[in-house]
Amino acid sequence: MSSNPIPNGRQERVTGWGRYPIVETRLVQPASDAELSVATRSDGLVARGNGRGYGDCAVGKDASVQTLALDRFESFDPETGIVVAQSGVLLKTIIDVFLPRGWFPYVTPGTKFVSLGGMAAADVHGKNHHVDGTIRRWIEWFEIVCADGQIRRCSRTENNELFEATIGGMGLTGVISRIAVRLRRVQSAYIQQQTFVAPNLAAAMELFDRHESATYSVAWIDCLAVGEAMGRSIVMLGEHATITDLPVDLRDDPFDFPLRKALGVPFAPPISPLNRFSIQAFNSLYYAAQKRKIGQSLADYDSYFYPLDSIHDWNRIYGRRGFVQHQCVLPEERSREGLLELLQFISRHTQGSFLAVLKKFGKEEGPWSFPMAGYSLALDFPVNYNIESAYAALNEIVLRHAGRLYLAKDALMGRDFAHDSDHRLANFKMFREQHGMKQKFASVLSERIDL
Repeated sequence: MSSNPIPNGRQERVTGWGRYPIVETRLVQPASDAELSVATRSDGLVARGNGRGYGDCAVGKDASVQTLALDRFESFDPETGIVVAQSGVLLKTIIDVFLPRGWFPYVTPGTKFVSLGGMAAADVHGKNHHVDGTIRRWIEWFEIVCADGQIRRCSRTENNELFEATIGGMGLTGVISRIAVRLRRVQSAYIQQQTFVAPNLAAAMELFDRHESATYSVAWIDCLAVGEAMGRSIVMLGEHATITDLPVDLRDDPFDFPLRKALGVPFAPPISPLNRFSIQAFNSLYYAAQKRKIGQSLADYDSYFYPLDSIHDWNRIYGRRGFVQHQCVLPEERSREGLLELLQFISRHTQGSFLAVLKKFGKEEGPWSFPMAGYSLALDFPVNYNIESAYAALNEIVLRHAGRLYLAKDALMGRDFAHDSDHRLANFKMFREQHGMKQKFASVLSERIDL
Protein backbone atom coordinates (compact mmCIF):
# COMPACT_ATOMS: atom_id res chain seq x y z
CA MET A 1 0.00 0.00 0.00
CA SER A 2 0.97 3.61 -0.44
CA SER A 3 2.82 5.16 2.51
CA ASN A 4 0.31 8.02 2.59
CA PRO A 5 -3.15 6.43 2.29
CA ILE A 6 -6.08 8.62 1.32
CA PRO A 7 -7.97 10.12 4.27
CA ASN A 8 -11.48 8.74 4.87
CA GLY A 9 -11.03 6.01 2.29
CA ARG A 10 -12.20 2.48 2.94
CA GLN A 11 -10.84 -0.80 1.68
CA GLU A 12 -13.25 -2.46 -0.75
CA ARG A 13 -13.42 -5.23 -3.34
CA VAL A 14 -14.11 -3.42 -6.61
CA THR A 15 -14.75 -4.49 -10.21
CA GLY A 16 -15.63 -2.96 -13.53
CA TRP A 17 -18.95 -3.59 -15.27
CA GLY A 18 -17.80 -7.05 -16.35
CA ARG A 19 -17.49 -8.05 -12.67
CA TYR A 20 -14.04 -9.41 -13.50
CA PRO A 21 -11.42 -9.13 -12.14
CA ILE A 22 -12.29 -8.42 -8.50
CA VAL A 23 -9.63 -6.18 -6.98
CA GLU A 24 -9.12 -4.86 -3.46
CA THR A 25 -8.53 -1.12 -3.50
CA ARG A 26 -9.00 1.85 -1.20
CA LEU A 27 -12.12 3.70 -2.29
CA VAL A 28 -12.53 7.40 -1.53
CA GLN A 29 -15.45 9.60 -2.56
CA PRO A 30 -14.68 13.35 -2.44
CA ALA A 31 -17.70 15.65 -2.47
CA SER A 32 -15.94 18.98 -3.13
CA ASP A 33 -12.90 20.42 -4.86
CA ALA A 34 -11.18 20.70 -1.48
CA GLU A 35 -11.81 17.03 -0.70
CA LEU A 36 -10.64 16.08 -4.19
CA SER A 37 -7.40 17.97 -3.58
CA VAL A 38 -6.82 15.94 -0.41
CA ALA A 39 -7.81 12.67 -2.08
CA THR A 40 -5.22 13.08 -4.83
CA ARG A 41 -2.24 13.47 -2.48
CA SER A 42 -1.73 9.72 -2.42
CA ASP A 43 0.20 7.69 -5.01
CA GLY A 44 -1.06 4.75 -7.03
CA LEU A 45 -4.54 6.15 -7.60
CA VAL A 46 -6.91 6.52 -10.50
CA ALA A 47 -10.22 8.31 -10.97
CA ARG A 48 -13.40 6.24 -11.01
CA GLY A 49 -16.77 7.50 -12.17
CA ASN A 50 -19.73 5.11 -12.21
CA GLY A 51 -17.61 2.02 -12.76
CA ARG A 52 -18.94 1.31 -16.26
CA GLY A 53 -15.54 0.57 -17.76
CA TYR A 54 -15.79 -3.16 -18.39
CA GLY A 55 -12.43 -4.32 -17.06
CA ASP A 56 -9.96 -2.84 -14.58
CA CYS A 57 -9.31 0.56 -16.15
CA ALA A 58 -11.05 2.46 -13.32
CA VAL A 59 -9.68 0.40 -10.44
CA GLY A 60 -6.69 2.03 -8.77
CA LYS A 61 -3.50 0.14 -8.03
CA ASP A 62 -3.71 1.41 -4.44
CA ALA A 63 -6.70 3.75 -4.42
CA SER A 64 -9.75 4.64 -6.51
CA VAL A 65 -11.08 8.20 -6.35
CA GLN A 66 -14.78 7.97 -7.13
CA THR A 67 -16.20 11.23 -8.44
CA LEU A 68 -19.96 10.57 -8.31
CA ALA A 69 -20.49 13.12 -5.51
CA LEU A 70 -18.98 15.79 -7.80
CA ASP A 71 -22.28 15.97 -9.65
CA ARG A 72 -23.23 19.61 -10.11
CA PHE A 73 -23.96 21.63 -13.23
CA GLU A 74 -22.17 24.99 -13.20
CA SER A 75 -23.39 26.78 -16.33
CA PHE A 76 -25.15 26.41 -19.67
CA ASP A 77 -25.02 28.67 -22.71
CA PRO A 78 -28.21 28.29 -24.79
CA GLU A 79 -26.57 30.09 -27.70
CA THR A 80 -23.73 27.59 -28.11
CA GLY A 81 -25.06 24.52 -26.32
CA ILE A 82 -21.99 24.40 -24.07
CA VAL A 83 -22.64 22.95 -20.63
CA VAL A 84 -20.10 23.11 -17.81
CA ALA A 85 -20.44 20.33 -15.26
CA GLN A 86 -18.43 18.52 -12.64
CA SER A 87 -16.88 15.28 -13.78
CA GLY A 88 -19.15 13.01 -11.74
CA VAL A 89 -22.33 14.10 -13.53
CA LEU A 90 -23.89 11.14 -15.33
CA LEU A 91 -24.78 11.22 -19.01
CA LYS A 92 -28.32 10.23 -17.95
CA THR A 93 -28.59 13.41 -15.90
CA ILE A 94 -27.39 15.55 -18.80
CA ILE A 95 -30.05 14.02 -21.05
CA ASP A 96 -32.78 14.30 -18.40
CA VAL A 97 -32.03 17.99 -17.88
CA PHE A 98 -31.29 19.18 -21.41
CA LEU A 99 -33.26 16.98 -23.81
CA PRO A 100 -36.58 18.61 -22.80
CA ARG A 101 -34.92 21.92 -23.76
CA GLY A 102 -33.97 20.57 -27.19
CA TRP A 103 -30.37 19.48 -26.60
CA PHE A 104 -28.69 16.07 -26.84
CA PRO A 105 -25.06 14.86 -26.61
CA TYR A 106 -23.14 14.79 -29.87
CA VAL A 107 -21.55 11.48 -28.87
CA THR A 108 -22.96 8.79 -26.63
CA PRO A 109 -21.77 5.27 -25.82
CA GLY A 110 -24.18 2.35 -25.42
CA THR A 111 -25.16 3.25 -21.86
CA LYS A 112 -26.25 6.51 -20.27
CA PHE A 113 -25.00 5.43 -16.85
CA VAL A 114 -21.48 6.76 -17.45
CA SER A 115 -19.88 9.79 -15.85
CA LEU A 116 -18.79 12.80 -17.86
CA GLY A 117 -15.22 12.38 -16.63
CA GLY A 118 -15.23 8.72 -17.63
CA MET A 119 -16.46 9.62 -21.10
CA ALA A 120 -13.49 11.96 -21.54
CA ALA A 121 -10.95 9.53 -20.06
CA ALA A 122 -12.07 6.77 -22.43
CA ASP A 123 -12.66 9.19 -25.32
CA VAL A 124 -15.96 7.44 -25.94
CA HIS A 125 -17.43 6.89 -29.37
CA GLY A 126 -20.92 6.02 -30.52
CA LYS A 127 -22.84 4.83 -33.54
CA ASN A 128 -21.95 8.09 -35.31
CA HIS A 129 -18.15 8.06 -35.14
CA HIS A 130 -17.89 8.18 -38.94
CA VAL A 131 -19.77 11.50 -38.86
CA ASP A 132 -19.17 13.16 -35.47
CA GLY A 133 -15.97 11.56 -34.16
CA THR A 134 -15.39 10.85 -30.47
CA ILE A 135 -16.31 12.96 -27.45
CA ARG A 136 -12.94 14.68 -27.87
CA ARG A 137 -14.29 16.74 -30.75
CA TRP A 138 -17.01 18.25 -28.53
CA ILE A 139 -15.02 18.97 -25.37
CA GLU A 140 -14.18 22.69 -25.14
CA TRP A 141 -12.00 22.51 -22.02
CA PHE A 142 -11.61 20.70 -18.73
CA GLU A 143 -9.89 21.24 -15.39
CA ILE A 144 -7.68 18.51 -13.99
CA VAL A 145 -5.82 17.82 -10.76
CA CYS A 146 -2.27 17.03 -11.89
CA ALA A 147 0.54 14.96 -10.39
CA ASP A 148 2.01 18.03 -8.66
CA GLY A 149 -1.34 18.80 -7.01
CA GLN A 150 -2.00 21.82 -9.21
CA ILE A 151 -5.34 22.29 -10.96
CA ARG A 152 -4.89 23.18 -14.63
CA ARG A 153 -7.39 24.22 -17.26
CA CYS A 154 -6.73 22.45 -20.55
CA SER A 155 -8.09 23.16 -24.01
CA ARG A 156 -6.94 23.29 -27.62
CA THR A 157 -5.23 26.61 -26.86
CA GLU A 158 -4.22 26.21 -23.20
CA ASN A 159 -2.07 23.34 -21.89
CA ASN A 160 -2.81 21.60 -25.18
CA GLU A 161 -0.36 18.74 -24.69
CA LEU A 162 -2.10 17.75 -21.47
CA PHE A 163 -5.50 18.24 -23.12
CA GLU A 164 -4.61 15.75 -25.85
CA ALA A 165 -3.01 13.25 -23.48
CA THR A 166 -5.95 13.25 -21.08
CA ILE A 167 -8.77 12.61 -23.55
CA GLY A 168 -8.41 8.89 -24.10
CA GLY A 169 -5.69 8.70 -21.44
CA MET A 170 -7.77 6.40 -19.20
CA GLY A 171 -7.38 8.59 -16.12
CA LEU A 172 -3.59 8.20 -16.13
CA THR A 173 -2.72 11.90 -16.46
CA GLY A 174 -4.75 13.21 -13.51
CA VAL A 175 -8.24 13.50 -12.07
CA ILE A 176 -10.65 15.62 -14.10
CA SER A 177 -12.77 17.87 -11.89
CA ARG A 178 -15.03 19.66 -14.42
CA ILE A 179 -15.65 19.69 -18.15
CA ALA A 180 -17.17 22.05 -20.71
CA VAL A 181 -18.83 20.01 -23.46
CA ARG A 182 -20.96 21.04 -26.42
CA LEU A 183 -24.45 19.59 -27.01
CA ARG A 184 -26.40 19.42 -30.27
CA ARG A 185 -29.81 20.86 -31.10
CA VAL A 186 -32.58 18.31 -31.65
CA GLN A 187 -36.29 18.71 -32.34
CA SER A 188 -37.56 15.61 -30.57
CA ALA A 189 -36.72 12.67 -28.33
CA TYR A 190 -37.10 10.28 -31.25
CA ILE A 191 -34.90 8.60 -33.82
CA GLN A 192 -35.99 7.81 -37.36
CA GLN A 193 -34.67 4.27 -37.70
CA GLN A 194 -34.13 2.24 -40.85
CA THR A 195 -33.50 -1.49 -40.52
CA PHE A 196 -31.86 -3.80 -43.06
CA VAL A 197 -31.15 -7.51 -43.06
CA ALA A 198 -27.71 -8.55 -44.31
CA PRO A 199 -27.41 -12.27 -45.18
CA ASN A 200 -23.64 -12.30 -44.55
CA LEU A 201 -20.68 -10.13 -43.60
CA ALA A 202 -20.01 -8.88 -47.14
CA ALA A 203 -23.61 -7.65 -47.42
CA ALA A 204 -23.40 -5.93 -44.02
CA MET A 205 -20.22 -4.10 -44.98
CA GLU A 206 -21.75 -3.08 -48.30
CA LEU A 207 -24.70 -1.57 -46.41
CA PHE A 208 -22.34 0.42 -44.18
CA ASP A 209 -20.53 1.71 -47.27
CA ARG A 210 -23.72 2.55 -49.14
CA HIS A 211 -25.17 4.48 -46.20
CA GLU A 212 -22.03 6.20 -44.94
CA SER A 213 -23.88 9.54 -44.87
CA ALA A 214 -26.32 8.24 -42.23
CA THR A 215 -25.69 9.91 -38.88
CA TYR A 216 -25.96 6.67 -36.89
CA SER A 217 -25.17 3.15 -38.04
CA VAL A 218 -24.65 -0.09 -36.15
CA ALA A 219 -25.16 -3.80 -36.72
CA TRP A 220 -26.03 -6.73 -34.51
CA ILE A 221 -24.08 -9.67 -35.88
CA ASP A 222 -24.73 -13.40 -35.49
CA CYS A 223 -21.26 -14.59 -34.57
CA LEU A 224 -22.21 -18.29 -34.70
CA ALA A 225 -23.58 -18.33 -38.25
CA VAL A 226 -21.42 -20.41 -40.59
CA GLY A 227 -20.91 -21.05 -44.27
CA GLU A 228 -22.51 -18.59 -46.67
CA ALA A 229 -24.40 -17.02 -43.74
CA MET A 230 -21.25 -16.17 -41.77
CA GLY A 231 -21.56 -12.65 -40.41
CA ARG A 232 -25.27 -12.32 -41.10
CA SER A 233 -26.43 -9.11 -39.48
CA ILE A 234 -29.21 -6.70 -38.70
CA VAL A 235 -28.02 -3.23 -39.75
CA MET A 236 -29.74 -0.26 -38.12
CA LEU A 237 -29.40 3.34 -39.31
CA GLY A 238 -30.71 6.37 -37.49
CA GLU A 239 -31.37 10.10 -37.75
CA HIS A 240 -32.72 12.52 -35.16
CA ALA A 241 -36.42 12.88 -35.95
CA THR A 242 -37.68 16.35 -36.79
CA ILE A 243 -41.15 17.60 -35.89
CA THR A 244 -42.43 16.73 -39.37
CA ASP A 245 -41.11 13.17 -39.00
CA LEU A 246 -43.39 12.61 -36.01
CA PRO A 247 -47.00 11.40 -36.08
CA VAL A 248 -49.46 14.20 -35.44
CA ASP A 249 -50.24 12.96 -31.93
CA LEU A 250 -46.58 13.37 -30.86
CA ARG A 251 -45.98 16.84 -32.26
CA ASP A 252 -47.48 18.79 -29.35
CA ASP A 253 -44.90 17.33 -26.95
CA PRO A 254 -42.06 15.93 -29.06
CA PHE A 255 -39.80 15.30 -26.07
CA ASP A 256 -42.28 13.07 -24.26
CA PHE A 257 -42.24 9.31 -24.75
CA PRO A 258 -43.56 6.29 -22.82
CA LEU A 259 -41.04 5.04 -20.28
CA ARG A 260 -39.96 1.45 -20.67
CA LYS A 261 -40.77 -0.93 -17.87
CA ALA A 262 -37.54 -1.63 -16.04
CA LEU A 263 -36.51 -5.24 -15.68
CA GLY A 264 -33.72 -6.62 -13.55
CA VAL A 265 -31.44 -9.56 -12.98
CA PRO A 266 -31.76 -10.13 -9.22
CA PHE A 267 -28.68 -12.30 -8.77
CA ALA A 268 -25.78 -13.85 -10.64
CA PRO A 269 -26.44 -17.57 -11.22
CA PRO A 270 -23.68 -20.01 -10.22
CA ILE A 271 -23.35 -21.01 -13.88
CA SER A 272 -24.17 -18.69 -16.75
CA PRO A 273 -27.27 -19.70 -18.74
CA LEU A 274 -25.47 -18.38 -21.80
CA ASN A 275 -23.89 -21.26 -23.68
CA ARG A 276 -23.42 -22.18 -27.30
CA PHE A 277 -26.89 -23.70 -27.59
CA SER A 278 -28.82 -20.89 -25.87
CA ILE A 279 -26.92 -18.22 -27.82
CA GLN A 280 -27.45 -20.07 -31.11
CA ALA A 281 -31.18 -20.37 -30.36
CA PHE A 282 -31.45 -16.69 -29.41
CA ASN A 283 -29.54 -15.58 -32.51
CA SER A 284 -31.81 -17.57 -34.82
CA LEU A 285 -34.98 -16.25 -33.18
CA TYR A 286 -33.72 -12.65 -33.08
CA TYR A 287 -32.61 -12.72 -36.70
CA ALA A 288 -35.97 -14.12 -37.82
CA ALA A 289 -37.89 -11.56 -35.75
CA GLN A 290 -35.88 -8.61 -37.08
CA LYS A 291 -36.39 -9.73 -40.68
CA ARG A 292 -40.06 -8.90 -40.18
CA LYS A 293 -39.18 -5.36 -39.07
CA ILE A 294 -37.16 -4.20 -42.07
CA GLY A 295 -37.87 -0.69 -43.29
CA GLN A 296 -38.45 2.57 -41.46
CA SER A 297 -39.74 2.98 -37.93
CA LEU A 298 -39.74 5.53 -35.13
CA ALA A 299 -37.86 4.75 -31.91
CA ASP A 300 -37.46 6.85 -28.80
CA TYR A 301 -33.85 7.76 -28.02
CA ASP A 302 -33.74 5.49 -24.97
CA SER A 303 -34.59 2.29 -26.80
CA TYR A 304 -32.40 3.20 -29.79
CA PHE A 305 -29.22 4.20 -27.96
CA TYR A 306 -29.56 2.33 -24.66
CA PRO A 307 -31.50 -0.93 -25.15
CA LEU A 308 -29.76 -2.65 -22.24
CA ASP A 309 -30.21 0.19 -19.75
CA SER A 310 -33.77 -0.98 -19.08
CA ILE A 311 -32.40 -4.26 -17.68
CA HIS A 312 -30.85 -3.38 -14.34
CA ASP A 313 -27.72 -5.37 -13.48
CA TRP A 314 -27.81 -7.21 -16.80
CA ASN A 315 -24.12 -7.98 -16.27
CA ARG A 316 -25.17 -10.62 -13.73
CA ILE A 317 -26.57 -12.87 -16.44
CA TYR A 318 -23.05 -14.05 -17.26
CA GLY A 319 -22.76 -15.82 -13.92
CA ARG A 320 -20.82 -15.30 -10.71
CA ARG A 321 -17.43 -15.25 -12.41
CA GLY A 322 -18.39 -12.30 -14.60
CA PHE A 323 -17.59 -11.64 -18.25
CA VAL A 324 -15.05 -9.93 -20.46
CA GLN A 325 -15.55 -7.91 -23.60
CA HIS A 326 -13.20 -8.12 -26.55
CA GLN A 327 -13.60 -4.99 -28.65
CA CYS A 328 -11.17 -4.57 -31.50
CA VAL A 329 -10.84 -2.24 -34.45
CA LEU A 330 -9.23 -3.28 -37.73
CA PRO A 331 -8.03 -0.90 -40.45
CA GLU A 332 -10.45 -0.67 -43.35
CA GLU A 333 -8.21 -2.39 -45.88
CA ARG A 334 -7.82 -5.40 -43.56
CA SER A 335 -11.32 -5.46 -42.10
CA ARG A 336 -13.12 -7.99 -44.28
CA GLU A 337 -10.40 -10.61 -44.11
CA GLY A 338 -9.76 -10.00 -40.41
CA LEU A 339 -13.43 -10.02 -39.41
CA LEU A 340 -14.02 -13.29 -41.26
CA GLU A 341 -11.06 -14.83 -39.47
CA LEU A 342 -12.39 -13.65 -36.10
CA LEU A 343 -15.87 -15.01 -36.85
CA GLN A 344 -14.45 -18.33 -38.02
CA PHE A 345 -12.53 -18.72 -34.78
CA ILE A 346 -15.56 -17.78 -32.66
CA SER A 347 -17.88 -20.19 -34.45
CA ARG A 348 -15.40 -23.07 -34.16
CA HIS A 349 -13.73 -22.59 -30.80
CA THR A 350 -15.99 -20.60 -28.46
CA GLN A 351 -19.55 -20.72 -27.21
CA GLY A 352 -20.26 -17.51 -29.09
CA SER A 353 -21.13 -14.02 -27.91
CA PHE A 354 -24.62 -13.09 -26.77
CA LEU A 355 -23.97 -9.47 -27.66
CA ALA A 356 -21.95 -8.96 -30.83
CA VAL A 357 -21.85 -5.46 -32.31
CA LEU A 358 -20.29 -4.28 -35.57
CA LYS A 359 -19.60 -0.61 -36.30
CA LYS A 360 -17.79 1.27 -39.04
CA PHE A 361 -15.47 4.03 -37.82
CA GLY A 362 -14.29 7.20 -39.45
CA LYS A 363 -10.71 8.43 -39.44
CA GLU A 364 -8.53 8.46 -36.35
CA GLU A 365 -8.51 11.85 -34.63
CA GLY A 366 -7.11 12.06 -31.10
CA PRO A 367 -3.58 10.85 -30.35
CA TRP A 368 -4.90 8.19 -27.93
CA SER A 369 -8.32 7.52 -29.46
CA PHE A 370 -9.32 3.90 -29.92
CA PRO A 371 -11.14 4.30 -33.28
CA MET A 372 -9.36 4.28 -36.62
CA ALA A 373 -10.82 4.20 -40.13
CA GLY A 374 -12.16 0.67 -40.34
CA TYR A 375 -14.49 -1.72 -38.54
CA SER A 376 -14.98 -2.47 -34.86
CA LEU A 377 -16.29 -5.78 -33.51
CA ALA A 378 -17.35 -6.05 -29.85
CA LEU A 379 -17.91 -9.47 -28.27
CA ASP A 380 -18.90 -10.52 -24.74
CA PHE A 381 -17.74 -13.83 -23.24
CA PRO A 382 -18.48 -15.33 -19.80
CA VAL A 383 -15.35 -15.96 -17.76
CA ASN A 384 -14.64 -19.69 -17.80
CA TYR A 385 -11.74 -22.12 -17.84
CA ASN A 386 -10.64 -21.37 -21.42
CA ILE A 387 -11.34 -17.65 -21.67
CA GLU A 388 -7.68 -16.62 -21.46
CA SER A 389 -6.60 -18.92 -24.30
CA ALA A 390 -9.56 -17.92 -26.47
CA TYR A 391 -8.90 -14.22 -25.80
CA ALA A 392 -5.23 -14.66 -26.69
CA ALA A 393 -6.15 -16.40 -29.94
CA LEU A 394 -8.48 -13.55 -30.89
CA ASN A 395 -5.68 -11.11 -30.10
CA GLU A 396 -3.33 -12.95 -32.46
CA ILE A 397 -5.83 -12.45 -35.26
CA VAL A 398 -6.22 -8.76 -34.37
CA LEU A 399 -2.44 -8.28 -34.36
CA ARG A 400 -2.04 -10.09 -37.68
CA HIS A 401 -4.46 -7.62 -39.25
CA ALA A 402 -2.91 -4.48 -37.70
CA GLY A 403 -5.76 -3.90 -35.26
CA ARG A 404 -5.92 -2.92 -31.60
CA LEU A 405 -8.20 -3.26 -28.56
CA TYR A 406 -10.24 -0.70 -26.64
CA LEU A 407 -8.62 -0.15 -23.24
CA ALA A 408 -11.96 0.85 -21.68
CA LYS A 409 -13.30 -2.66 -22.33
CA ASP A 410 -10.24 -4.87 -21.82
CA ALA A 411 -9.49 -7.04 -18.79
CA LEU A 412 -7.07 -9.64 -20.13
CA MET A 413 -4.51 -8.47 -22.68
CA GLY A 414 -0.89 -8.53 -21.62
CA ARG A 415 1.92 -6.04 -21.96
CA ASP A 416 3.47 -7.50 -25.12
CA PHE A 417 0.27 -7.60 -27.13
CA ALA A 418 -0.75 -4.12 -25.96
CA HIS A 419 2.49 -2.51 -27.11
CA ASP A 420 2.84 -4.60 -30.27
CA SER A 421 -0.68 -3.76 -31.41
CA ASP A 422 -0.57 -0.07 -30.48
CA HIS A 423 2.85 1.55 -30.85
CA ARG A 424 1.46 4.82 -29.47
CA LEU A 425 1.51 3.36 -25.96
CA ALA A 426 5.29 3.68 -25.68
CA ASN A 427 5.02 7.43 -26.25
CA PHE A 428 2.19 7.69 -23.74
CA LYS A 429 4.26 5.84 -21.14
CA MET A 430 7.20 8.19 -21.78
CA PHE A 431 4.91 11.23 -21.44
CA ARG A 432 3.70 9.96 -18.06
CA GLU A 433 7.24 9.35 -16.85
CA GLN A 434 8.42 12.79 -17.95
CA HIS A 435 5.59 14.54 -16.09
CA GLY A 436 5.70 12.56 -12.85
CA MET A 437 2.40 10.81 -13.56
CA LYS A 438 3.48 7.17 -13.51
CA GLN A 439 3.84 6.85 -9.75
CA LYS A 440 0.94 9.14 -8.91
CA PHE A 441 -1.73 7.77 -11.26
CA ALA A 442 -1.82 3.99 -11.66
CA SER A 443 -4.69 1.63 -12.38
CA VAL A 444 -4.72 -2.15 -12.43
CA LEU A 445 -4.89 -1.79 -16.23
CA SER A 446 -1.84 0.48 -16.44
CA GLU A 447 0.17 -1.90 -14.26
CA ARG A 448 -0.93 -4.91 -16.31
CA ILE A 449 0.07 -3.48 -19.70
CA ASP A 450 2.95 -1.29 -18.45
CA LEU A 451 1.77 2.24 -19.06
